[in-house]
Amino acid sequence: MTAEEVKALVRNVPDFPIKGIQFKDITTALDNPEGLRWMRDEMVRRYKDLGITKIVGIESRGFILAPAVAMEIGAGFVPIRKPGKLPAETVEVSYAKEYGVDTIQIHKDALTPNDVVLIHDDILATGGSMAAAVELVRKLGVTKIYVNCIIELEGLNGRSFLADKGVNIDCLFGIEVDE
Repeated sequence: MTAEEVKALVRNVPDFPIKGIQFKDITTALDNPEGLRWMRDEMVRRYKDLGITKIVGIESRGFILAPAVAMEIGAGFVPIRKPGKLPAETVEVSYAKEYGVDTIQIHKDALTPNDVVLIHDDILATGGSMAAAVELVRKLGVTKIYVNCIIELEGLNGRSFLADKGVNIDCLFGIEVDE
């Protein structure tokens, strides 16, 4: 399978989660065994030799591939979740997104300054949730951070929003917002 073939599996859902948003749904690529395998294998190929010790997945779609890739490259998995979901002491960050404000948390003891971290989510849109995730990881002292998303929504400039964060940004493929 190729990036273009996986991209073709992504479904548009109009007016979700609110009117005017053209939601890019990756579940139709994930339920295809070849598409799922390609995404996992492509992430492993890109990150296996970078010394990554932890992969941080952003709730909820970042939880799908992050653990599988972590196992393949010999790293641990750390979840970033919405408030009230993590049982131990947390650190949190609030951020603005396309259609509201949200807060995310990470366990205070999940990472150390010696960790090399890959933060993963399904989509890079405006960059707000990813910038908040980078801020959370930095609060725990981590300095070497990679950022990965399956899809970059081209035209929303999420990558430029992260440009001053000092992270390496990579997406498996791009999709125009109106595609």
